[in-house]
Amino acid sequence: MVDGPRTPAPIALGLIGVGKIARDQHLPAIAQERSFRLVAMASRDAADQQDVIYSSLTELLAGTPEVTAISLASPPVGRADLAREALLAGKHVMLEKPPCASLGEAHALEALARQKALTLFATWHSREAAGVAGARAWLADKRITGGQIAWREDVRVWHPGQNWIFAPGGMGVFDPGINALSILTEILPGALTLRSADLEVPENLHGPIRARIEMIHDFDVPMAGQFDFLYEGVPHWTIDIHTDQGSLRLDRGGSRLTIAEAEVDCGEDREYRRLYRRFARMVLGGTSEVDLRPLVLVADAMLVGDRNKAPPFHF
Repeated sequence: MVDGPRTPAPIALGLIGVGKIARDQHLPAIAQERSFRLVAMASRDAADQQDVIYSSLTELLAGTPEVTAISLASPPVGRADLAREALLAGKHVMLEKPPCASLGEAHALEALARQKALTLFATWHSREAAGVAGARAWLADKRITGGQIAWREDVRVWHPGQNWIFAPGGMGVFDPGINALSILTEILPGALTLRSADLEVPENLHGPIRARIEMIHDFDVPMAGQFDFLYEGVPHWTIDIHTDQGSLRLDRGGSRLTIAEAEVDCGEDREYRRLYRRFARMVLGGTSEVDLRPLVLVADAMLVGDRNKAPPFHF
């Protein structure tokens, strides 16, 4: 009797950063994805969380040497140091978005992962939203004529008390806004470059709380974006793309797709479960994925944008 192909053993995983995004998204996805076995978690606030044993990545690596992969869900500032530590310890690494606080850090990590022959996965969870693949497929043979982003939410609801988001490296309204840019760079068939930006920055903070940007697709077609972190009520996460054969809309963060005013059945939305499934395939296949185009657009907005003073903001 010939045995069939064996299912690979679950990958031993360590999760670093056990805040809101980890509990809302990472932990449920890991529990559903059989490719991983969560071995340990680490958080700076470990003493306040009964299910977290370690207070640092260093402690986790020393206490659970069987871990072979690390998922980093900590804030972007300092994440590059954690990723470097994990890679130097011989661990595969998955990065929450945005991958790092700067492009230089991301490039350095990519080179280190290549040198160590380890997987580095810079994730963009919104690209895994249910409607994104269908939008990309429909646009592939169309001539793009224009488009706009409207990304509005209440920072007090979605990032309660998270002061880091307005500190240097936290990106302000671009922390959620980069989700829209990750979708846009995924679905458009050509290059996207930033031309100008207007940034509203509270006088007591560093990062913008509102922003408007102008982009160009394939050096010809205008694209615009409006981002608002003070939007009360139901969040408004919408992308509209116009073509020579009609228009499409992605809304609800990319989970719903409408083409020519007809809604497309996109199936169930499983963003983070899809991310972990892709990470497992990369680890088993010895590949990496580090697409920095969304981060480039944000960096360019910060570089060339007009910074206008806005009233103070407090959580």
